[in-house]
Amino acid sequence: MAFTVAVVGASGRLGSVITRVVAAMPDAELIAALSSADAWSAAFEADVVVDVTHPSVSPDIVGTAIEHGRRVLVGTSGWAEERLAVLRRQVASNPGSGAVVIPNFSLGSALATGFATIAARYFDSAEIIEAHHASKVDSPSGTAVRTAELMAAQRGPFSVPHADQRARGQQVGGIPIHSLRLDGVVAKQQVVFGGTGETLTITHDTTSNAAYEAGIRAALLRTVETADEVVVGLDAVLGLSF
Repeated sequence: MAFTVAVVGASGRLGSVITRVVAAMPDAELIAALSSADAWSAAFEADVVVDVTHPSVSPDIVGTAIEHGRRVLVGTSGWAEERLAVLRRQVASNPGSGAVVIPNFSLGSALATGFATIAARYFDSAEIIEAHHASKVDSPSGTAVRTAELMAAQRGPFSVPHADQRARGQQVGGIPIHSLRLDGVVAKQQVVFGGTGETLTITHDTTSNAAYEAGIRAALLRTVETADEVVVGLDAVLGLSF
């Protein structure tokens, strides 16, 4: 099925990858590639609105697109469970609209998060270390937040020694997350589990933005088909089960 796409945040790192992917898809037509200087209104003529902007403005863009009855693909960080709950209510109030929220478009990242979700059932101690390029404005990353939320949902709170100390990281679901922002890094996440006499580390390392392309294509196609619901995570898009 042919569909039109508007990308809000097209001049950013991820936005430029998405515009390139859309241009190469035979059934997709890019009708708007908007930067922060452009008016959002042009985006709402498209079948699919892609939001890859900034956490501070993303809810307004997405909410307005939903009010226009659009299908929205969200790749902006900051969509923790509190924001998702609001989004679900917005979609329910605007029949025909829908949203797909992807914290990370990498297949390897989706699998690593799934593996961490499985491991969370068997360990009482866990922490996350995530690293991104120096220009990433938010921390912790959306991927790390989503990973922590899924881990905590499996077994409840983890053991967090000295949780009151600032150097222990920001806690999400009772799991400390430590964020690094460095030149020379694309994206990396380590989930470290501790148990009696052993540790387990699940690591995913993104070395090129090309890692996101297959996930972007799959997410776009799912967004076209998504109405009256909110889908979260590339794992849900791909039908992965953990």
